[in-house]
Amino acid sequence: MPQRLVGSGGIAGMTQLHQAVPLVERQHAIIELLRVRAPRRVAGAHLATATGVSLRTVERDITRLREAGVPITIHRGPRGGYGIDARPALPPISLTPGEASALIASLVAVGPYTSAVAQSALGKILDALSEEVPVPR
Repeated sequence: MPQRLVGSGGIAGMTQLHQAVPLVERQHAIIELLRVRAPRRVAGAHLATATGVSLRTVERDITRLREAGVPITIHRGPRGGYGIDARPALPPISLTPGEASALIASLVAVGPYTSAVAQSALGKILDALSEEVPVPR
């Protein structure tokens, strides 16, 4: 049987494609809310209200993001909440054409025009792919 290239393929913790768009949009919103408020912490209840989901859903989203390597910190207690390492700028990143294709497909799947940030990222990746690279002689 050929390997499936889309869907969860029965992999634990993976979502079906029809579930991915709201999940990605919500996780993007959580990251942006944390980034904008950094270095201050954001209460889980605030994230839940802002994204229109339960606190438990936010906790699951935070777990997934952390497992993927997103630098979200958790502070427990009365003055607790979530925080993120929010740098003002990122160093240059070099992507292979395959990596760029994966990012393009992801952005197109969630709708690059639902967020100015997503639209800007898509534009930068497409511009980089269409630039002519000088060939060494």
